[in-house]
Amino acid sequence: MKVLKFGGSSVAKPERIKGIVEILKKYVKAGEAFTVVFSAFGGVTDSLIDVAKKAENSDVNYLVEFEKLKARHIESAKLLTSGENLKTLLKYIDQNNDDLLNVLKGIYLIREVSARTLDYVVSFGERFSNKIVAHTLVENGIKAEYLDARYVIKTDRNFGSARVDFEETELLIAEYYAHHSDAIQIVTGFIGSVSKSGKNNDFGLTTTLGRGGSDYTAAILAAGLNASVIEIWTDVDGVLTADPRKVKKAFTIPTMTYAEAMEMSHFGAKVIYPPTLVPALKKKIPLYIKNTFNPDFVGTYISTERNETEHAIQGISSIGNISLLTLSGSGLFGVPGIAGRLFSALAHDAVNIILITQGSSESSISFAVQPTDTKRAKHAVEKAFANEMKNNAVNALFIEENLATIAIVGEAMRFRPGIAGTLFDALGKNGINCVAIAQGSSELNISVIVPRTDETKALNALHEAFFLSDTLTLNVFLVGVGLIGSELLKQMAQQAHFLKTERAIELKLVGVANSRHSVFDINGIDFTQNIKTVLSEGEATSPEKFIKKMIETNASNAVFIDCTASADVAQHYNEVLAQSISIVTPNKIANTGNLAQYKILRNTARKTGVKFLYETNVGAGLPVINTLKDLLNSGDRIIKIEGVLSGSLSFIFNNFDSTKKFSDVVKKAGELGFTEPDPRLDLNGSDVRRKLLILARECGFG
Repeated sequence: MKVLKFGGSSVAKPERIKGIVEILKKYVKAGEAFTVVFSAFGGVTDSLIDVAKKAENSDVNYLVEFEKLKARHIESAKLLTSGENLKTLLKYIDQNNDDLLNVLKGIYLIREVSARTLDYVVSFGERFSNKIVAHTLVENGIKAEYLDARYVIKTDRNFGSARVDFEETELLIAEYYAHHSDAIQIVTGFIGSVSKSGKNNDFGLTTTLGRGGSDYTAAILAAGLNASVIEIWTDVDGVLTADPRKVKKAFTIPTMTYAEAMEMSHFGAKVIYPPTLVPALKKKIPLYIKNTFNPDFVGTYISTERNETEHAIQGISSIGNISLLTLSGSGLFGVPGIAGRLFSALAHDAVNIILITQGSSESSISFAVQPTDTKRAKHAVEKAFANEMKNNAVNALFIEENLATIAIVGEAMRFRPGIAGTLFDALGKNGINCVAIAQGSSELNISVIVPRTDETKALNALHEAFFLSDTLTLNVFLVGVGLIGSELLKQMAQQAHFLKTERAIELKLVGVANSRHSVFDINGIDFTQNIKTVLSEGEATSPEKFIKKMIETNASNAVFIDCTASADVAQHYNEVLAQSISIVTPNKIANTGNLAQYKILRNTARKTGVKFLYETNVGAGLPVINTLKDLLNSGDRIIKIEGVLSGSLSFIFNNFDSTKKFSDVVKKAGELGFTEPDPRLDLNGSDVRRKLLILARECGFG
């Protein structure tokens, strides 16, 4: 017996249901025994909650939303079935819509929706979808029956997230399937009902297993049937190394253990609902995570077996919005039972803790919670430590909000030294501050808390460090597409393939601007396009707007290239460096201005660990600056520098004679790229003065 589960996105539209029918036909043709669990149609559960809330708030528009839901299910039924089959199905839908409408009217009248009532309301989503799918399979010649999971899955009365009575449930599942083995059972996910062990007047009341509970339903059935495998069909190619919406280069993890999958799901991986793994692990039933829209792809296989992998970790997961609370004070030091009191108080107020960390000094304990639990957690802690706070033995609870937690996960971590070093090195190089750190002795994961604004940047930096360490992606932001900028883009286009294959460097142009317009694309702008044409359709910009947008993009391994001679751009260099963004520029203005500002730029670059490169300030294509730095770093003392300090003047006066106009020679020098954008800077000696000043400063003669 196999248990298959299809999520809401897989049944969001009638044509997708037709695709599922084709998948199931293959199982039937192969003679395999299987049962199937379906979620509600995509978006229906949220819509049902919204309808109930509107009714509770006396918003008459709940009737409009109800009619939309009703029409959606009826339309799907008509597109997927016909004849007597359709007639029977529509009768079921009409009867249940009448029941649902009566409940909603009751909510509207009393202006209250309890957790118990809401469970009943949202149960209609799965009841409609599974009934429609069951009739669709019959329409296609597959012998199928609809099974309302409330008959076989029994729970406590914890409405909204009920706990399963496995003993009673497994007996009911085995008994039901023993008498219905001649047809494929199509089972409602997400819902159950109160067991006999509950209060007499609660027996049979509808409960739900928590959002994502359809996965759990599949695992519960698999445990009751001693199934050979559970297949979770979703809209991605298995469990990925990271969230593909945030990390474009994420790829499928072929195999992983239950423990690794549990850690990934706990820290935000949406593919698996965490409780799903409990009954599967208990009965050692392996899981496949497969893609409804790519059914031939093998997906991810989850079992007890740990396979060797070339990567140090299996995946990276995150929770995008948390709060960190810290209890601190001298009164905590060396006092037994402090942690027990703290966590007992939080448990008493039903506060779920995501992460815990404590320093060896015992003077502080930090813990992370969901933002919705912050106020409740604060109240619980202040109540538990009221006396200590009154006597100043314990400080007021310190709360930090707008944070994200990121976890790297993998059982192989414990056998490989340097994992933590790689993690912190990747974050540090990208200017990402770790607010808190936690690691269990099992070394199954290392968790860090970072500012919420840095979540995507951190995920990409870590994904590259652990999975793409053989290739470095440089996210390039370019200002100035005149002669120098345009030529640079040509070189980037010509060398992109060579750099990637031979030097393991991938160039990605993320933002580009001229003096009037800018274009941004986090996925990369095609080098081979006519950038000036692309920019003509871009947004109006200014140096301030471009820098602001670049910083907001928060890309990892970012490089800002200034191909202008603009003081307006140069004045933002320190702001750019402070954001851990490297700078490459031929613009001399920043290096020839105020000496204090010159030193600030270098100090900022040193503190943030990024590059500030300006080789072409002096030697054009020759490595003068780096050679000079190497000489000084090796202990040499610069006595004298000789050279032709103006290539433009050299060209002009070597080509100017009585047969040519001086202006024509200057124009030619400009066309060849020898002069500054404003050639007067070459002719009046300003460019030479700047080069001399830069060289003097590089030699230490500020």
